[in-house]
Amino acid sequence: MPNRRDFIRSVAGTTVGVLATGRGFLDAAQPVQGRGQGQPRQSADAPVTHRDVRLGGKRVKVIDVHAHATIPEVADVVKGTPLARYAQGGRALGPERIQELDKRGIDIQVLDINAFWWYAADRDLAAKIVDVHDRGLAAWCDTHHDRFVALTSPTLQFPDLAAQQLEHAVKNLGMVGAAIAGHVHGEPLSDPNYDPFWAKAQELDVMVFMHPNNAENVSKEDGLKGRGDLGNIIGNPLETTLFLSHMIYDGTLDRFPNLKLCAAHAGGYMPSYLGRTEVACDVRQNAGCVNKKKPSEYLKQQIYVDSMVFSPEGVRHLVAEVGASQVVYGTDIPLVWPDTIDAILGAQITDAEKEAVLGGNLTKLLRLKT
Repeated sequence: MPNRRDFIRSVAGTTVGVLATGRGFLDAAQPVQGRGQGQPRQSADAPVTHRDVRLGGKRVKVIDVHAHATIPEVADVVKGTPLARYAQGGRALGPERIQELDKRGIDIQVLDINAFWWYAADRDLAAKIVDVHDRGLAAWCDTHHDRFVALTSPTLQFPDLAAQQLEHAVKNLGMVGAAIAGHVHGEPLSDPNYDPFWAKAQELDVMVFMHPNNAENVSKEDGLKGRGDLGNIIGNPLETTLFLSHMIYDGTLDRFPNLKLCAAHAGGYMPSYLGRTEVACDVRQNAGCVNKKKPSEYLKQQIYVDSMVFSPEGVRHLVAEVGASQVVYGTDIPLVWPDTIDAILGAQITDAEKEAVLGGNLTKLLRLKT
């Protein structure tokens, strides 16, 4: 595979699509007010200025771990295949993305492509899909190196290939880790079959960000159908909780003690229902746990969770359960969710903890230059 510079010279300027400006992005564009000391709301025609997020008069860096993107050129790769219908979407990268970061006060965003529909592709096609995704993200990040870094989303259905893709992305394209789903066709990722990928992530010392997709591995067809978008609202945190439980109880985190996971949507239900998880191996005779430590220990050492709980009390609770060092700021841009900067600033935690959650933890975890 060509290295990052070879690719940039050949395709820079051609791999970045125009960002769709639909309801999702526009509704999320206005910064919330409160203790965040943010800039006043801009009019539609006013130039966008960067919101300074401050603690005690000090400007602090804000880094977003959870953002969606698409690379339009992948449509050419899957044209005429059953996967062609998945290569559409309005999450391409363009100037509006940077404007959105400035409005919210975000300094750096971690990009990934996380629909994971290419898990259904054969080996050759999956390799081509990931290659186009990675090249597109690398080109964007190279052009905007002060604002963006990226994660590869490898072909996890082929763990050996996924390991190769991760190494190439990190060593040749400058990516800072990987993004994965919570399962592959219903198979838990704690299965030893996936150990080559986990081993490579540990060897490279990079973060693996897990993003769910409506708990399709645990809910029956139409089981989450109904008002309230339950596949997202209930299914996503459920899938995340199941993923983390497998990784703990099945001993994967013991086999790879230096592996670093980041779980979307505040770690699902695990931090908020940790008591039951914590005692399962002790009180349930059929639990069959092989983990060597208490679940809470993994949460405080190897597992990070994003801040998407949308309230100061939710943030305080996350910090109380997993520790301030394990909570990181996330947005889900360009999807419509309340921003949590002001929830973090308003939480009953120390200023040092707030600074860590807003960006300090990710600066260290991703080894970003300050």
